[in-house]
Amino acid sequence: MGIRIGGHIEKVNGKEVSYSEFVQKYMEKNQPVVLTGLMDDWKACKDWVLDNGKPNLQFFSTHFGKSRVQVADCSTRDFTDQKRVEMSVSEFVDHWLDNSLQELGSALTNQSNGHPVLYLKDWHFVKEYPEYLAYTTPLFFCDDWLNLYLDNYRMHKDPDTYQANNEISCSDYRFVYMGAKGSWTPLHADVFRSYSWSANVCGKKQWLFLSPSQCNLVFDRNMKSSVYNIFDDVSEKEFPRFKEAIWLECTQEQNEIIFVPSGWYHQVHNLEDTISINHNWFNAYNLSWVWNLLLRDYNEAKEYIEDIRDICDDFEGLCQRNLAANTGMNFYDFFVFITCFCLANLVQLCYLLRDCKSIQSLSSVAQELALNLGSVRKIVDKLKSVGGLAGNHGFFLDMRETLDDPRFFHLCTGLERVYGMIHKQQSCCFDTKKDLVDDLRDLDTTRTYGSQAFTAEDLISFIDNAITKLSCTNCEGIVLPSEWDGA
Repeated sequence: MGIRIGGHIEKVNGKEVSYSEFVQKYMEKNQPVVLTGLMDDWKACKDWVLDNGKPNLQFFSTHFGKSRVQVADCSTRDFTDQKRVEMSVSEFVDHWLDNSLQELGSALTNQSNGHPVLYLKDWHFVKEYPEYLAYTTPLFFCDDWLNLYLDNYRMHKDPDTYQANNEISCSDYRFVYMGAKGSWTPLHADVFRSYSWSANVCGKKQWLFLSPSQCNLVFDRNMKSSVYNIFDDVSEKEFPRFKEAIWLECTQEQNEIIFVPSGWYHQVHNLEDTISINHNWFNAYNLSWVWNLLLRDYNEAKEYIEDIRDICDDFEGLCQRNLAANTGMNFYDFFVFITCFCLANLVQLCYLLRDCKSIQSLSSVAQELALNLGSVRKIVDKLKSVGGLAGNHGFFLDMRETLDDPRFFHLCTGLERVYGMIHKQQSCCFDTKKDLVDDLRDLDTTRTYGSQAFTAEDLISFIDNAITKLSCTNCEGIVLPSEWDGA
């Protein structure tokens, strides 16, 4: 069964697009795009690529050979993914080179090689080699709440599952991928329904995209399982509407970066030996996608164990543990995450308004912060409405304790640095943590809620009261978006 190609992904010169244009045309509208001209000064493009455009595999063996990485066997299916094995980078490179030599020999004798194609995936390169500055994240993708948070906090820390020696494997969503011609990734939508960007350091990829409005077409009748490989002979009985899907195609060349929006299913094939750098990320523009996935997965987790509810001492706790295991975070993790960013955005507003009584001179930054707070407020309102989270599994957080945490200070300075770059504002000089958080701590609303359990209801009231208090210091006021067109 062939697939129907309905169009191709737009390609634009990234140097000719402003940040606001990128937000309006692609991020806000959740549309894919390929960007060129943004990788010229990357160290990776020099060190990792030979003069003939092929991957410099020996460089990886020499400098990073002892790293342990996850490698997918592209010929073996393991549930919804490919079978993975762990090996060192040196072992992976040796396999790649051996396979290449055997393929050459097979081609000369007109015989099949028969060896599996391996694909190195999800290598946490930045965390493992922070001193080696392989690349600079393009400005369009810098408003990355996910990785900024994970640079300071753990997304989920369960005493029953926490492994101190597994720090790298769950520490961020910035990856290096390496695969020979013929390696590929099955049909999927990205983790957390995040955005992603993927930069081809060398090689060429074929992408097939399906818009969120059509994603139901690749699922079975029960909407439980999706097509694994769109180029297989897909069963019409199992996936009765698959043939109706209309795909967008893209060939990504060397030194091009593709932006993958939230909820777009995609399948990717390496047409040449390829190295890519990939980030998953989310922010105010796609936060609702993350929440919708969490809620869907929570309902599925609850349904799956519903028959043991009456004999389970902690049914809700089990649901949340299963949600964290399957999705990467649970409701409480998400609540802590968005609370930290709510407070960090309020800190930025406090600091900006300390020395500037006119919001007009801060319009671009202030609007960005207001948009962020509006998005967070909307999601918290949805969190509040979810039933079954009473008692020990309600949301609670000590806000004063959060404000006093050194990690929160680093989160705030990181967020301020990002918006300073985006809006071309001079970075503030925070001499001490007290300079950064005192204004927020001194608000009446902080004193009201700071000594109490900080719940979802509290957070909504806190946002509203804090904005009201801050607006009182500014004659023009601060307005949160009344509507948010999320997923």
